[in-house]
Amino acid sequence: MSPALSLFLDAVQVFFLVFLLIYASYLFLSVTVGAWRLYHLDRMRTIKNELKHEFYFPVSILVPAYNEEVTILDSVESLLNLDYRLYEVVVVDDGSKDDTSRLLIEHFHMREVSRPVRMTLRCQPIEHIYEAPDPRVRLTLLRKVNGGKGDALNAGINASQFPYFICIDADSMLQKDSLERIVQPAMEDDKVVAVGGLIRVAQCIRMDGDELHYDLPWNFLAGMQVMEYDRSFLASRILLDSFNGNLIISGAFGLFKKDVVIAAGGYANDTLGEDMELVAKLHTFCRNNMMDYSIRYEPNAVCWSQAPFSLNDLMKQRRRWHLGLFQCMMRYRFICLKPRFGLVGSASYLYYLLYELFSPFIEVFGLFVTVLSAAVGLLSVGFMIRFYLLFAVYGAILTITAFFQRIYTQNLHISRSDVVRACFMCFVENVFFRFVLDFVRFTALFGYAKKKNSWGSIKRVKHSEAK
Repeated sequence: MSPALSLFLDAVQVFFLVFLLIYASYLFLSVTVGAWRLYHLDRMRTIKNELKHEFYFPVSILVPAYNEEVTILDSVESLLNLDYRLYEVVVVDDGSKDDTSRLLIEHFHMREVSRPVRMTLRCQPIEHIYEAPDPRVRLTLLRKVNGGKGDALNAGINASQFPYFICIDADSMLQKDSLERIVQPAMEDDKVVAVGGLIRVAQCIRMDGDELHYDLPWNFLAGMQVMEYDRSFLASRILLDSFNGNLIISGAFGLFKKDVVIAAGGYANDTLGEDMELVAKLHTFCRNNMMDYSIRYEPNAVCWSQAPFSLNDLMKQRRRWHLGLFQCMMRYRFICLKPRFGLVGSASYLYYLLYELFSPFIEVFGLFVTVLSAAVGLLSVGFMIRFYLLFAVYGAILTITAFFQRIYTQNLHISRSDVVRACFMCFVENVFFRFVLDFVRFTALFGYAKKKNSWGSIKRVKHSEAK
């Protein structure tokens, strides 16, 4: 073997040792911090030391919808029955080609109205406005020319009446206390400009009034997404929240201060990751204008969102997510390591850049080097397999910790068979599932010019049939 090749392999070995050490430490720290914070919050509720109040501020719930006839009625019904005193629901039909609007109009006996909409943010024309006669919660339907999710949310912001708004996907449902939970950080601190909620997989639950019935889905692919979601939202979101470093609030459930969003320019309609783009925009806007601000994460505000059932739909979703991440990272690359942006521009940006955006390329490169090392006789296959299984078990332990922590803090009950299935899924998710997703993310940027504005469609089912 040539000295140059030996030097190359030694350098790669050092790189991967450092890369894995940092990642493993980050996972351990984030899951530990997340579990401790959830335990502390649960103890606060147990000893009745949680803030109780009779004060509410009004909130507008925005629901962008495009061809969502399968789930829209269930989702809106859940939104009209929240334990909150003052809010409105604004559904924005972004040029749907199915019966999304017709179902809403007929089910809620909506009537077309003529009312002015202040166009503070640019969006495609609003063609029709409908309102329901329900005296409890004001329900509005906007029908507009198709412009994408960001454009639909801008239209909803224009039509909304209240100073805070929530964006929620049309295939998602909130628990009855979710709205009260997500507004608490903003109630406690006026500097809060955005709050993210916890996203969990809807195929796990059946809502019966105030009761939640929890079972792991029989669809194996959906089950592994349950494990992935719980680890992700328990781990990195809570740790980054400790230093105001969250760069993403899921588009499925987030609260925003309307005047700040409008001042920053609203949602972008030329990206596939409008949720992350908005949060990065808010960080940039607030720091450029020397505002004292905070972007928070509330792990007890739960939104149940449908996960893809088929591998093809999952690949479409993750490809879109990775393209959106790439677009946001490139658009806001100027914040990287800039002192003005503090830990957001260093710890947060570098984490998303190295361990989210570039990680599939790094892992594929690592596989190539592993094969090369084995070919020149520098690698023990037995050691490689043992090391790989050790890392997989380590990841599975952290994942199962996150899963059962969420079960405990939400007072959910699962069967013994679900416990066994959860442990098995955690191991499979780390051994197999993550590499499937790595392949999808690795290929996501191929043909970027053609796919940079393509959302793709994902099959939905009624929530009552989602198992």
